[in-house]
Amino acid sequence: MGNNGLSAWESYRDRELQALTPLLAKHGITLEDEQPHIAGERYLMQAVTTTSGRKLILLGQMNGKRVVIKATTDSEGAKELLHERTCRELLVKIRFAYEVFHTPEEVLFTREEGFTLSVQRFIEQSSTFIGRPLKEQFALALSAFKAQEGAHATTYGHMRRIRGTFGSMSASDYLREFASFRDNVRIHQEVPELVVLLEKAYAVLHEHSETIERYTGFLTHTDFVPHNFRVVGDDIYLLDYSSLRFGNKYEGWARFVNFMALYNPKLEQALTDYVRLNRTPEEEAALHLMRIYRLGEILWYYTRTLSQSTGDLQRLNRARIEFWSKLLTALLSGKRLTNDDIATYTNLRDRLRSEDEKRRQKDLH
Repeated sequence: MGNNGLSAWESYRDRELQALTPLLAKHGITLEDEQPHIAGERYLMQAVTTTSGRKLILLGQMNGKRVVIKATTDSEGAKELLHERTCRELLVKIRFAYEVFHTPEEVLFTREEGFTLSVQRFIEQSSTFIGRPLKEQFALALSAFKAQEGAHATTYGHMRRIRGTFGSMSASDYLREFASFRDNVRIHQEVPELVVLLEKAYAVLHEHSETIERYTGFLTHTDFVPHNFRVVGDDIYLLDYSSLRFGNKYEGWARFVNFMALYNPKLEQALTDYVRLNRTPEEEAALHLMRIYRLGEILWYYTRTLSQSTGDLQRLNRARIEFWSKLLTALLSGKRLTNDDIATYTNLRDRLRSEDEKRRQKDLH
C-alpha cells in the first residue's frame, strides 16, 4: 500500500485546516506556525487505528494565551471528543483523585459549521517528565497510580453507573483481545516468527487468568505515558481522558513501565521493585501479566503499520517490532533488557526518524 496512508492524511489535514482556520478566527484563535502534532508519524495512527476517528490536534493563541485545539468533522472523532468531555465531568462527580489529577481549563467547546471543537489552556511545565530527577519521577508516577487505584468499582451500583461511560475489562476480555492481536499478526503474515512468541505469551495469560481477574474493577488509564500528562509543581494535569476505563489495576502501570523500559530503565526498575517489595506476590504477578498484554497490543500496532510505510519508516517499524519482541521475550523468561539492546535500538531509531517526527517527539517525554 506504500504511502497511501500518508497521502490520505495530508489531503485530510490540509482540507480540514482550510475550513477550520476561519472558524477559529471567529472565536479569536490564531494558529501557531509550527504544528508538531499533525506532522511526522501522526498519520500512521489515523491509518491503522479503527477505534478512534480522525481529528486534528493543534497549538494556537487565544486572548494572548496558548491553547490546545482538538477539532474534527469526522463522526467518530466527534464521538471521541464528546466522550472525553463526559469522562472529565463524571470523574469530578465521583471525586476522582482531586488532590493528584488536575484538568486543563476548557475555554471553548462548540459544534458548528460541521466541526466539533474542543479548546483547552496549554499547560506550561518547567521540565519534561523525563528531564526531572529520578526520585521526583518515581514519586509523581506512584502518586498517579495510587490515585487511579482509589477509584475502585466494588459494587454493582458503581459498575452500573460507570460502565456506560468508561467501559470495563474482565480477564476474559483481556484474553480475547490478546488472542485477536495474535490472530491478526498471523493473518498479516508480515512477521511470522512473532506469532510463535505471541502464542507463548497467550498461554501464560490464559494460565494465570484468575490473577488478572482478581484485580479488575479499578480505574486505569490505558495510555498513561508522559506525552499524555504534564507536571506543574506536584500537580499532574491529565491531557487524555479518552483512555480511561475500569479494568485490571496494573494495566496503566504496565503501559508506563513498558515505556520506561526504553526511556528510563532505572525508573522501570524502581517501580517494579516497589511492587515486589510493598505488595503481595499476586499483585506483582498481575503487573507482570499486564505488561505482557500491553506488549501484545503494541506489537500488533506496529505490524499493522508495515503496509502503510515505506523506506526508512518501514525499516524503523520493523526495528520497533524487534525491540518490543525482545522485551516480551525477556519478560517471559524472567529477565530484563540489556543496555546494549536499548542502545542498539535507540541509535537506529534516531537515524531513521524523519526530521518532522523528531520535532513532534521533542517535548512529548
